[in-house]
Amino acid sequence: MKPFLPKKAEHIAFGLILAGMMTFFVSGISTAIALGVSNPGLVSKWMGSWLTTWAFAFPIVLFVAPLVRRILHRIVLPE
Repeated sequence: MKPFLPKKAEHIAFGLILAGMMTFFVSGISTAIALGVSNPGLVSKWMGSWLTTWAFAFPIVLFVAPLVRRILHRIVLPE
């Protein structure tokens, strides 16, 4: 795949992909625990849960990431 995003959009794309992947797995695990793996409605409930949590997680990741970077710069030793 040929790159197509400008460098200034990298942090937004990072947040979008990170939030999407994390919420996909976490919502899947939570939904499976709540409904049971053999539940016939598991996948549809999971996808609904995933989209909802992704919609919340994406802006939260964009907001929290700079704070996490500042914290890490204070606690990680320089090389």
